[in-house]
Amino acid sequence: MSIVIDGSNLTVEKLVAIARHNEKVELAPDALKRIEACRAMLEEKINAREIMYGVNTGIGEFSEVVLNDEQVKEFQKYLIYNHAAGIGEPAPIEYVRGAMAGRINVHAHGMSGIRPQITLTLVEMLNKGVTPVVCQKGSVGACGDLAPMSQIALLMMGEGEAFFNGEKLPGKTAFEKAGIKIPGLQARDGLGTINGSNLLTAMSAIQIYDINRWLKQAEIACAMSLEALYANLKPYDSRLHEVRGFKGAVRSANAILKCIKGSDLQTGILKSKVQDAYSMRSSPQVIGAAHDALAYAKSQIEIELNGVGDNPIFMPEHKLTLTGANFQGTPVSLPMDMISAAVTMVSVLSERRLNRLLNPALSIGLPDFLTKGAGMFSGLMLSQYTADTLIVEQRILSAPASIQSIPAAADQEDFVSMGMNTAIKNGQILDNAYGVLGIEFMAAAQALDFRNFKNGNGVTKAKQTVRKYVDHLDVDRPLYPDHTKMKALVKSCEILTEVEKEVGSLE
Repeated sequence: MSIVIDGSNLTVEKLVAIARHNEKVELAPDALKRIEACRAMLEEKINAREIMYGVNTGIGEFSEVVLNDEQVKEFQKYLIYNHAAGIGEPAPIEYVRGAMAGRINVHAHGMSGIRPQITLTLVEMLNKGVTPVVCQKGSVGACGDLAPMSQIALLMMGEGEAFFNGEKLPGKTAFEKAGIKIPGLQARDGLGTINGSNLLTAMSAIQIYDINRWLKQAEIACAMSLEALYANLKPYDSRLHEVRGFKGAVRSANAILKCIKGSDLQTGILKSKVQDAYSMRSSPQVIGAAHDALAYAKSQIEIELNGVGDNPIFMPEHKLTLTGANFQGTPVSLPMDMISAAVTMVSVLSERRLNRLLNPALSIGLPDFLTKGAGMFSGLMLSQYTADTLIVEQRILSAPASIQSIPAAADQEDFVSMGMNTAIKNGQILDNAYGVLGIEFMAAAQALDFRNFKNGNGVTKAKQTVRKYVDHLDVDRPLYPDHTKMKALVKSCEILTEVEKEVGSLE
């Protein structure tokens, strides 16, 4: 069944379904009526020669330049040419599809002034699998993602490039092969296609979805390490967290205990310390704080996905044109900068548990560096080095981009969000996070091989899944294939899927 886009009900999950899983979309009939009514009002104002930013004026520093009738016809084309100024490799297809879905949802409010053909063409492109080739770098996240969104708009003129059926083609050829009519650009159509932070918001939405699944795997890995280190489980009693009041900590404690349920560690058969180190006993508070940050960021992203991010904004019921800055990416980039720190923080926590598994002074009787042949063999000693270098890179990337504004356009655009930088670096931080967590999973599985007691049901299933891909390290071997397999395994979420089948949802 198609996802109906109506301006108000686009969630992170729906966007992922459209962007990643190619779910079909349709424009709600009421939304189409709103778009038609707004366009009719705009054309009345054009005919009356009312001065409107980006319709019959230049943009940015040239906003005071009024265009004549002939220039209005050509302006949108040159606007798109000028702004298609990105650089580098194409953004992943799912990011671009997400941006298109977000832009359709902006149009659905009927306040952008574009012709219905523009929105309907975007719908058709999604449904027929025509994805514009869009350079990921070039947006400063204010006036929207102008450079990348302009590469989408090029296709409206039969120009640019697109991916279709696995091929990279000229835009006009892709449209012809898909059976899509080129709508062309008339007054307002170009700016109405590009003037929002849709790409950085789509990237952030997809990252939020993936980070939530990564955090649940961080809880599974934590449970494995806790069992291997004979942890005291009192810090995971949900009542402890309920009296403090943070929802994320309650959620995290419950998830970790779900994985450990059924273990001998719960019965008192195994002796544990009165109080463990912080990296063990404060895991619910730390991972929980990341959950709470993620919930806030998701709420901000969903407001943006369902809001009117454009300039100017036309209000047909008031016969009014308002100019402002609803393209500004800061409401998304600021919370997503917090997510940079959250993912890095949880990765650091993972590495500290890894350290306790490897360090013979801290591992409660486990073999040095998890090898029986210490001296001849080094076991997983170097795995920690790899985790550490990934974390240092995460720390560097966690510097907030939202405070890095550089003025442009002769100081007309003198504060910008740099939200695209936030989105790009969060992708890199998450990629490293898969690697860090994969190494903890590998070490925890190795450690549990040396223990002789009944593990929790979720922990057992997680270890079995790890062992499908990485064997026990009996004698030293090159570890890079194991690290790379484990990173891919965490990214695939197979461990999460198998554990949730066993113990239920970790939400």
